[in-house]
Amino acid sequence: MVGVLALVVASCSGVDGGGEARPEGNDPGPAAPTDGQLERQGGEGTVFVAGAGAFAQPLPGLEGEDRRTFAVGNSFFNQNWVTAPASTDGRDGLGPIFNAQSCSSCHFKDGRGRPPESVDDPERGLLVRLSVVGADGELGPHPLYGDQLQDRSVRGVEPEGTVVITTTEEPGAYADGTPWSLAVPDYELRGADGTPLGDDVMISPRVAPAIIGVGLLEAVPAEAVIAAEDPDDSDGDGVSGRANLVTDPDTGERILGRFGWKASIPTVRAQNAEAFANDIGVTSSAHPDDPCTAAQPECRAQPNGGEPEIDDEKLDQVTFYARTLAVPARRDVADRATRSGQELFGETGCASCHTPELRTGPSDVAPLSEQVIRPYTDLLLHDMGPGLADDRPIGDASGREWRTPPLWGVGLVETVNRHTRFLHDGRARNLEEAVLWHGGEADRSRTRFIELSARDREQILTFLESL
Repeated sequence: MVGVLALVVASCSGVDGGGEARPEGNDPGPAAPTDGQLERQGGEGTVFVAGAGAFAQPLPGLEGEDRRTFAVGNSFFNQNWVTAPASTDGRDGLGPIFNAQSCSSCHFKDGRGRPPESVDDPERGLLVRLSVVGADGELGPHPLYGDQLQDRSVRGVEPEGTVVITTTEEPGAYADGTPWSLAVPDYELRGADGTPLGDDVMISPRVAPAIIGVGLLEAVPAEAVIAAEDPDDSDGDGVSGRANLVTDPDTGERILGRFGWKASIPTVRAQNAEAFANDIGVTSSAHPDDPCTAAQPECRAQPNGGEPEIDDEKLDQVTFYARTLAVPARRDVADRATRSGQELFGETGCASCHTPELRTGPSDVAPLSEQVIRPYTDLLLHDMGPGLADDRPIGDASGREWRTPPLWGVGLVETVNRHTRFLHDGRARNLEEAVLWHGGEADRSRTRFIELSARDREQILTFLESL
């Protein structure tokens, strides 16, 4: 998904607790990973840090100039951009309309955002994408607000509007009678004058995901990801993941999308450039225009901080920083409940999409190169059913499809970000609710989870908390 826990799963036939196929006949197959290997979720890119800074560590092995580039990129990631013109040359150009003043406003401590808890909640981390159907029947940006609602602005420019979230509790129960309740969100978008945007606007609320390990995911060969897709469910297991092929902004070629909740972004650099433009209002060579539409003349008339406002060198430094953020080690891998939970994770089918193990290819950064990693994602799109649908297609991804998000780090979100909100819009208040929200290709596994005993359910959650 555009986030955190897409337990898109299917039949567990032939799958062990780690999600790997059981060997047939007398072939012993590959040896099961040791506890030490399971701990090192990021291969050599793993750090043994479990505190509040767990998501902000550089890859082990970075030296010399690479460490300096990481530090510079970190400063641009964390420091606020300011309105142009300003004496802080090189960091001015904020807005004119924006959602946040820095990357870390949404990715606090390089971790996950959460939805606001009230209209006046100062916390950032949720944004809303927009689309409308034009007179030609084609999907496009909103004529006034563009393809994203910016709820903040510089002086002299009105913010585009606000989002009001209300929730309704939807009760349910496990097979053993234990009750649960899910908070179903409803989003109302209001323009600057307080007027609702209308039912003709397609919206997609998104929270910022943690960015640990994105360099490792970028280094997984595209052919390996594409080889795992099964768009027609030819094996009949109920799972039909498919790759999202998108346009490379540098070459114009069709390549694998890996990032964003719908795998619509091909590279870490492209993701950063888009976020700078849409979320902060900072232009780059990749996105040379502010997010002002032709219908916003006062926005378009504002001074800028240069053309572009972040040059290629700085964008590359931020990109290097993001690519070289390490993955925290798993914890309690030898614990009996964790081991049982890992086995149940495979037996319920969760590992069909949350692929436990991937391998990276050659990379220009040594700690990213040729690594065995355990992100628990296949990087493919899956139909998650009507409950999670935003009904807003983007590129080849339908309104019901989401990328399987990596699960590494989910057990540390509360420690790092001081909340336990999951899924693409943060609607799930904990990992258990995240599992229960899944449908579509995950129906079979969700049903299996519901039918488990309370002890077995708790062990799956214990396993997830170890990641």
